[in-house]
Amino acid sequence: MSTCATLSRIQAEPLAGTAPTAAAWLLVEQSGPWGAKALTQSRLDPGLGRSLEAAAKGTGVRVALIRRPGRHAEQNPGGRRRIIVAHTGPGNAWVRTTTLTDPRELTRLDLGRLGAGDHGGLWEPYRDDPLALVCTNGRRDRCCALRGRPLAQELTAGGWGCWEITHIGGHRFSPTLLTLPHGYVYGRVTGVLAKGVLAALQDGRMVRDHCRGRTAWEGPGQAAELAVRALTGEDSADALTVPGRENGPGDGREGRRVTVTHRDGRRWLVTVDRETSGPPLPASCGAEPEPQPRMAVRGIAPLP
Repeated sequence: MSTCATLSRIQAEPLAGTAPTAAAWLLVEQSGPWGAKALTQSRLDPGLGRSLEAAAKGTGVRVALIRRPGRHAEQNPGGRRRIIVAHTGPGNAWVRTTTLTDPRELTRLDLGRLGAGDHGGLWEPYRDDPLALVCTNGRRDRCCALRGRPLAQELTAGGWGCWEITHIGGHRFSPTLLTLPHGYVYGRVTGVLAKGVLAALQDGRMVRDHCRGRTAWEGPGQAAELAVRALTGEDSADALTVPGRENGPGDGREGRRVTVTHRDGRRWLVTVDRETSGPPLPASCGAEPEPQPRMAVRGIAPLP
């Protein structure tokens, strides 16, 4: 039986607008096995996992576990674990990090402040930007393990700062790659593509090929930004923002109207439809096939 990633690839399911939405990410190192719901099904104290999930609601922060690629020891060496927090907004994208012996200290974080982009001098700047995170949680979907782990190992062997992560979203687009601090997410990633993406980000540029979107925006904003990049050829990672959006009036066929702004002052109004017109596909391995939502850009108009 074909995997969800194989079926999505065969049907050429569009990638634009499928990235998760997260203004910021809180990443907690946890070696050993991960369950499908890793925050409460791993060697991390499940009570702490539930507390972090609850604290993150409504803050724009997404919490996930990470580990180094390769064999996964049951305990973190020396009892210390790496903690990473990143904000993904253009012009204010940053990564801060520390190590902790007691992860319960994380409950004292002001996640609302971090989600708003204010780190307040917390911890130390992460020195190895850009940061690559590859979804490898086979307990959540086997495609992530089968396709993600080899990619994570290849990037690590090539000297890139890479971690495995419990969940990015979009199993059927495996291997999936999250890059920080910019928050661009990629699907159906090869080693060559991933290295090209990371090399470009070192120079402050983003690669549009196989890009699912920037997590700072919701799906329509992600698709709109990528459409404007395709139109203009703009590749500077922080050149475009999605400061606001409107719902199209009409009867729903007009879709959502998204304003995309360039830092030089140019603006575009992008009409994006959320549709389910493609063939039924499983969202993950073992799920029943059903029409999957996709973002269809219907028009781009320059604004004065």
